[in-house]
Amino acid sequence: MKLQQLRYVCEVVRSDLNLSKAALMLHTSQPGISKQIIQLEDELGVKIFVRAGKRLTGLTEPGQQIFEIAQRILLEARNLKEVTSEFHEETTGQLVIATTHTQARYVLPPVVQRFREAWPQVRLALRQGSPTQIAQMVLQGEADLAIATEALDQYDALVMLPVYEWNRCAVMPAGHPLLETRRLTLKALARWPIITYDFAFTGRSRMNRAFEAEGLVPDIVLTAIDADVIKTYVSLGMGVGIIAHMAFEPDRDTGLRAMDASHLFEPSVTRIGLRRNAYLRGFVHAFVEMFAPHLTRAAVETALAAPPAPPRPGTAAA
Repeated sequence: MKLQQLRYVCEVVRSDLNLSKAALMLHTSQPGISKQIIQLEDELGVKIFVRAGKRLTGLTEPGQQIFEIAQRILLEARNLKEVTSEFHEETTGQLVIATTHTQARYVLPPVVQRFREAWPQVRLALRQGSPTQIAQMVLQGEADLAIATEALDQYDALVMLPVYEWNRCAVMPAGHPLLETRRLTLKALARWPIITYDFAFTGRSRMNRAFEAEGLVPDIVLTAIDADVIKTYVSLGMGVGIIAHMAFEPDRDTGLRAMDASHLFEPSVTRIGLRRNAYLRGFVHAFVEMFAPHLTRAAVETALAAPPAPPRPGTAAA
């Protein structure tokens, strides 16, 4: 059994059983992947994949367990490499941060700048996606940490560490009638077309709950995955935008005005997500503490070693 064979199995599953896609991701050939998987099946004495001719259609029952074990083995193999790298190359390496557009664009720049000054030999990579996508990147070992607001608490294999609390504002073109309102209300907002985040992003569920609690159905005419796109369409007069407060920049968004909406919606908490029991190199700890000074190395290591909390009564385990 080879780690490469386990890596092939995992990538095929992640590629929706598409061998061509998996071969592209692994920089190898489709026949090569098929051959290695068949050799692994012969060695284990079980079929990992269900086949229809030459096409893979699913995982067998033992195949599902093999896939889960293979993921753990590959992640632990990565831990071994991180441990040795820490001792041989303490100040060099790569830090991969999986995050959303809002965090990458409005929150992380000063932290990244400080980190680069302190750790000039560490290569940084920002990978953007939905909260669910970035959580998967960390779980699969493709990123060292995730930074997002939604979805990170749905995975037992991730440790979620709170960083900061934030809320929302409403943005509209200068001269908009809403600006004459002394204190913004949900009822006033609901009279206008609304442009906001896609449901999977940046606290959208809290916004929906606030309207539902008042018996209001907002007219959401457009959704987008980042605040820059939302503000673009607001500036065209298509509706009122509801965005994270840190995404409004008065000096840049000169044609728009913002009204505080923090009293209308529950606050959201941005968290760092780390793979449970992961070995983090020194520069990863340094980045985390620069971003959230209360998350010291000792605090993070304690959290990573702790067992997952049991599910709350009445809820399903994630």
